[in-house]
Amino acid sequence: MISYDRAEAAATAANIDEALATAAPLPYWLDHPDRPDALPHLSADTSADLAIVGGGYTGLWTALLAKERDPGRRVVLLEGQRIGWAASGRNGGFCEPSLTHGAANGQRHLPGEVQLLDRLGRENMREIQETVRRYGIDCDLEVTGVLKVATEQHQVPWLLDSADGERTEYFDRAAIAEEIASPLYHAGLWKRDGALMVHPAKLAWGMRRVCLDLGVEIYEHTTVERLEPKDDTVLVNTPSATVRASKVALATNVFQPLLKRARPFTVPVYDYALMTEPLTEEQMDAVGWRNRQGVTDLNNRFHYYRITRDLEGRNRILFGGYDAIYNFGGRMKPEYEQNAETSRKLAAHFFATFPQLADVKFSHQWGGAIDTCSRFFSFFTTAYSGRVVHSAGYTGLGVAATRFGARVMLDLLSGEKTHLTELQLVKKKPIPFPPEPIAWLGVRLMTAAMVKADRNRGKRGPFLRVMDAIGMGFDS
Repeated sequence: MISYDRAEAAATAANIDEALATAAPLPYWLDHPDRPDALPHLSADTSADLAIVGGGYTGLWTALLAKERDPGRRVVLLEGQRIGWAASGRNGGFCEPSLTHGAANGQRHLPGEVQLLDRLGRENMREIQETVRRYGIDCDLEVTGVLKVATEQHQVPWLLDSADGERTEYFDRAAIAEEIASPLYHAGLWKRDGALMVHPAKLAWGMRRVCLDLGVEIYEHTTVERLEPKDDTVLVNTPSATVRASKVALATNVFQPLLKRARPFTVPVYDYALMTEPLTEEQMDAVGWRNRQGVTDLNNRFHYYRITRDLEGRNRILFGGYDAIYNFGGRMKPEYEQNAETSRKLAAHFFATFPQLADVKFSHQWGGAIDTCSRFFSFFTTAYSGRVVHSAGYTGLGVAATRFGARVMLDLLSGEKTHLTELQLVKKKPIPFPPEPIAWLGVRLMTAAMVKADRNRGKRGPFLRVMDAIGMGFDS
């Protein structure tokens, strides 16, 4: 059994109960005094050059870039609940350059574009940093990179194979213990340009402020029910009013697409995280982690974790991942945002990773749905003679990639060929998921096969090899 299995077996119920006893059942990032007040809902019919449906990162980037391209363009953004309340306010805050969920996955699906997409992804990340600086967006940005750790001996060669000269730093067992003290680590690889760390909700709120300053009209608590072509425009219908728009960008991601043709390409997968209470200086010294990298392990069911500073400047650790839960029929319910079993697993794994923090308690526990597609990265759908574009499928790596997706949507809506619209990433679709009950059964088989592979030194069995060959996957 792998290390995390042993951790679950070793953890005592009393220790876990005590650690989670006072954890608030809501996202740490959204539990913040700087969360802006809600904006009014759309109450009267209006018109727009561009209507955007969805107020997460994809919709906010689309609005911001649209106004930068054409300040005179009238842009209306409609959000069914609150800006940044869903995945954009619940994620781990890893802002990574990859547009393809990692180089290996990009090579598998788009071998002819891997180098180009790598360059575009790094350009995209630089432009995000420039935008944050230009508009003074306070999102606790830290340029730390990402540290990938081997928690099993057989994973060490994987790190060595992916080392890339000056862009990476390899740590053997002794060196990784000096970098971050954990008994689980056999080795590590620090990709110095592999990630920025951000406060995800503050990034969304900062973009909201910029959009409003640029003249974007934002309406919250405004659910779009349907689209309707009307002459050379599209009617965006809500329960209380209608927007007549020349162009429409659909940025609903995990939520059911307004375009029926896009619905088979994504399924909602629930991911979960814990946040510790503030750590003392002595506790931080016991862990090390002075370079504050984001950390991920190499298992199929992987963890992600990072340090963040709270309002008082005290360090906390976010610890998430591992379980990726699909509910039958793709159902999404508020009660799915809490999962006691997964929270207990995460707590056990946290204490196995950092036994020197055995007395630490958790302040928050939460979950949220991710829009997973079979190739693990974004896809695009056009409709109504090019007047509507939909983008989704970011599969947990959307903090940076949604900005790239916004650029693509705006290019597609312009009706002109650009270097982005001609990408195979944009032209090709992922393989759609099958209908129920096949989808649910397939996900269960996939999850079981990934667990088996993790317990078998990473060797992928026949089922996973077949899924790899046909381009189907399941991930968070």
